[in-house]
Amino acid sequence: MAEETKKFMYINRKAPYGTIYAWEALEVVLIGAAFEQDVSVAFMDDGVYQLAKGQDTSGIGMKNFSPTYAALGDFEITKIYVEKESLEERGLTLDDLQHLVWEDEDEDWAEKDSIRLVSRAELGDVLAGQDVLFNF
Repeated sequence: MAEETKKFMYINRKAPYGTIYAWEALEVVLIGAAFEQDVSVAFMDDGVYQLAKGQDTSGIGMKNFSPTYAALGDFEITKIYVEKESLEERGLTLDDLQHLVWEDEDEDWAEKDSIRLVSRAELGDVLAGQDVLFNF
């Protein structure tokens, strides 16, 4: 009997810099994908800032790891959920975020959006359907 694949959700709630949470979450997500886990990632609260375009960390002396998010599609991480209310509460829109895509081999390598903008209630439903939740 084949073993059922567990669904792993990584929830990002913290701003990208000032703590190690965002960087550690990204590393764990990439490790999980390398081991062929069914990986989804959610960004809510201040975690939505992790995906903001044009991050400049030169003034704080930290490495800017935000370009790494563009590689998520290469690791077959195609389900990236962003909570709409968290964006709105911070005066952001989808246009303020990096454009993250993946290539669908079943459709002649067509580029598809990875980010799924969802309401708080919709995200709750997505979280309820996961087997394992990691909070960062």
